[in-house]
Amino acid sequence: MKSDGPRSIPGVSDVTVVRGVRSHGVPDILLEVPHGATRARDYDELRRELVGDFPADLQAFFFVNTDVGAPEVALRVAELVVAAEPERACLVLRCLVPRTFVDCNRDIDATTLARASVAGEMTAGLHAWVRDPRDRKLLLERYGAYRSLATDAYAQVCGGGGRALMVHSYAPRSVDVAVDDRIVESLRAAYAPDRVESWPLRASVDLIVDTPEGERLADPALAAAAKREFEAAGFDVVENGAYTLHPVSLAHVFARAYPRQTLCLELRRDLLMRAFTPFAEMHADPARVERVAGPLARAVRSDFGSSAP
Repeated sequence: MKSDGPRSIPGVSDVTVVRGVRSHGVPDILLEVPHGATRARDYDELRRELVGDFPADLQAFFFVNTDVGAPEVALRVAELVVAAEPERACLVLRCLVPRTFVDCNRDIDATTLARASVAGEMTAGLHAWVRDPRDRKLLLERYGAYRSLATDAYAQVCGGGGRALMVHSYAPRSVDVAVDDRIVESLRAAYAPDRVESWPLRASVDLIVDTPEGERLADPALAAAAKREFEAAGFDVVENGAYTLHPVSLAHVFARAYPRQTLCLELRRDLLMRAFTPFAEMHADPARVERVAGPLARAVRSDFGSSAP
């Protein structure tokens, strides 16, 4: 395995190129995990660099709201694709910046204001608890570094005619609470044993393919193949169930830049691990990751057909 093109940046991203034994060109498949900071150490390392005051027990929000299992699925899909088609190479881009502080799947810039989010709204790019200007500067620098790296990765892969998947995982239930200084208190109340099952259960797989206006930006063949393969494997699949390709998201920016070459999807997090423990560090289960990665890898290969370079 060797790396070319975008390179890893400590504290910002891990870049892995998974290359088949007969691959000689640039990667033609990108698997981006913009919420890839899933480990306690990802949170702890950044929190030690920040100087401001933050809500008590904010790490509990991090554990609830990070895409556990998504990095493992992305890497396994890459491995399965090149094992079956050794002339291919896949680029896996994993963001290491916790969305608890700044969301690297949002379209933000130096003028963006930190703010709270009401229940049911797309969460902010820069959260309201980022009040110290030194923290703001550091977080926007990390965001800018990741966005630049992601932009280069999409240009390399999609600009060369390849495909990109934005791989996410979401919590089993649609729990809508305001994201403000009382977020942890609100979430603990929402997840109370006598209340948690009142929240709607999400689909196993959600394909995020359209804008809020109904314009389809996703690769239609890849979306159709993913739906077919996941359903054949026993998963229920919906389109735009949790949200759409909203203009505030970086997923929308890249899907707009490379129409019909990308697919954003959510995988239900509890299906990727042995136990869903919302307020503690969670770990993906390899066997469950395999069950999800297999259909997705087959969909990627089906979408490309025999077009490998």
